[in-house]
Amino acid sequence: MLLLLLSNSIVFHNRSCNFGEKKRAVVSSSFQILQTNTFQDFSKFIFLKIGIYIQMNMRLSIICGMALRDYWHERALSLCAVLALATVLAPLLILFGVRNGVISNLQERLLQDPRNLEIVPVGSGKYGKDFFEELRKRPDVGYVVPQTRAIAATIGLLPASEKKGGLPPNPVNVSLIPSGAGDPLTRRFAGNAALKDDEIILTAPAADKLGARAGTILTGRVTRARGMTREQAETPLRVKAVLPLSALQKEAAFVPPSLAEDAETYRDGMGVPERGWDGSARGDGERLYPSFRLYAANLDGVASLRDFLGARNIDVYTRAEEIENVKMLDRSTTLVFGLICLAAGVGFLASTARNLVAAIRRKRRVLGIIRLMGFSGAAIVCFPLVQTLSTSALGMGLAFALYAAVAGVINALFPLGTELGAVCRLSWAHVGGAAGVVLVLSLLAALPPSLSCGRLSPSEVIRDE
Repeated sequence: MLLLLLSNSIVFHNRSCNFGEKKRAVVSSSFQILQTNTFQDFSKFIFLKIGIYIQMNMRLSIICGMALRDYWHERALSLCAVLALATVLAPLLILFGVRNGVISNLQERLLQDPRNLEIVPVGSGKYGKDFFEELRKRPDVGYVVPQTRAIAATIGLLPASEKKGGLPPNPVNVSLIPSGAGDPLTRRFAGNAALKDDEIILTAPAADKLGARAGTILTGRVTRARGMTREQAETPLRVKAVLPLSALQKEAAFVPPSLAEDAETYRDGMGVPERGWDGSARGDGERLYPSFRLYAANLDGVASLRDFLGARNIDVYTRAEEIENVKMLDRSTTLVFGLICLAAGVGFLASTARNLVAAIRRKRRVLGIIRLMGFSGAAIVCFPLVQTLSTSALGMGLAFALYAAVAGVINALFPLGTELGAVCRLSWAHVGGAAGVVLVLSLLAALPPSLSCGRLSPSEVIRDE
């Protein structure tokens, strides 16, 4: 009995194992079939999408080609639409070109003359290191340098070859103007404005009296009176550049701030050991300056610096009124041009929409037949849009050609020289902006009639016919 039960258990176990293996085989084969079917369905889905995409592109290319051929077939009407757009756009481009050229030239002329950016203090004060550090940190400050007392800011100049023990009969006394790297006046007329301790930049009147030019070696003499004794100190100087007469029409020398300070120190009876000038020792107190040279970083900075200094009870002279006049002219012309463009834009929208509605009504039967051929409403919408964009592109091209021709004539009649730009000019940003505005207005005018065209029912068109 025990053996029988054991044999039956073994048989049942073998059968169970065989059943499990069969079950696993069935499940595995089913999964493979399912996996194969899923891959086939996914592949069919991908190919279907690709086919639909290709078909849509083919239909879109077909409908665009039909629109362009129809546009050429009605070339008389198309030419009228192109000319209408060009006659509206070309005068606006010319007007804006003249406005942009005149305003830009005025602004460039103001910027080219550094004196328009200068803030000149009226009277004298006491300005220390903290005041100048505060000014240098302001973003509207282009250049600032302390200035010594006017009565002490002079020096006698003579060529080094004439140094023969004593001053010549007629020394050239020039004003000392502190300068250095970043000085707008010397940078504008002399290029590199950085000065070494022994370098100076002369104005044209001073250079003419001295017979000096760039590279000339001069001797600078500072004199002082101590009691009944007249003393003098000398230093060699080299002319780095000569400014033109238009820069400054007085006898002056642009020098490093250290030279102007040393001349003031020597005249106050103190010595300057660095230059070998004798005198009493200078105190350790902070040096205070009675004035300064200040230039704004741009035209807008002139007014802001004037207000900043006015809040500190520092009276200054600026050319802010002239700058404000140019800004007011800019704002006024911008407003007038904006109103003109607004009126022209509204007229362009109305004209484009009206012409497109009339064209769609005239072509209802043709568009209905195109719908019967299997084209969707979205494809039909592209038909008038393509024609509108074609008119816009051709009209803009003709308008820009007319602008270029007229601008060339205007610039030839009113030349301003090489330093200033043309009287009538547009930048590439202006051209791109004008083209973008025209395209946007064209789409806004064409979109509502085109959408109504897409809702056109073929049966309705055929029944009406």
